[in-house]
Amino acid sequence: MTVVFDADFTSTGQWTAGRSSAYPRMGPTNRSDHKLDYLSHDYCPDGVFSAVRRRTGGLWTCNLLTTEGSPDGFQVQTGDVVSAQVTLPVELGAWPAIWTWRDGGNEVDLFEYHPDNPDLLEISNHVRGGFRYWHGGGVGIGLGASFGLRVVLGAHSVDWYVEDELVYADLHGVGAGWHAYLIVNLSVADGTYHDRPAFDGPDRLSWVCDGLTVER
Repeated sequence: MTVVFDADFTSTGQWTAGRSSAYPRMGPTNRSDHKLDYLSHDYCPDGVFSAVRRRTGGLWTCNLLTTEGSPDGFQVQTGDVVSAQVTLPVELGAWPAIWTWRDGGNEVDLFEYHPDNPDLLEISNHVRGGFRYWHGGGVGIGLGASFGLRVVLGAHSVDWYVEDELVYADLHGVGAGWHAYLIVNLSVADGTYHDRPAFDGPDRLSWVCDGLTVER
């Protein structure tokens, strides 16, 4: 396979910052998805994705980068392999994710994480079904942990690997001819399903995506 996408989180050619059709009307907030986000138009040097508490309104200014609407317009497709190096957040309320989106769906969650479940990765295929809440303490998943993630977007099975260990194969896949944009972001949970940040807690949350590639 050949690398067809090598992420530079400062590239205005690869990424659009602070705007996604996954947020209502391409707007800056997504409260219906239990997020306290107000999207920033900033890019993310060194792969550091941040959320900063806003002075009013209870929202957080959050980083979101997507290939949707970018000059390059890159999309992953059936058969691609997405690899990333991830360092997890430690602060309650932080909600990092790498995922795909197009035309109101086509969503595969390469991973989501919530520090109130420190050893748990959430991985799911919303295209054709399949998810797992994977407890990864055995390979060191926890607050502030760094690990390698690899996801094979197969037609008949989406397979997730953590540190080269197969942790879930959904046996459904994305089907032939599937394609979607990449999203990398940090949201803030509103407390409905996961703890929100404490009112007297830190004013900045962060996580790091230290490299992301797509092979085809």
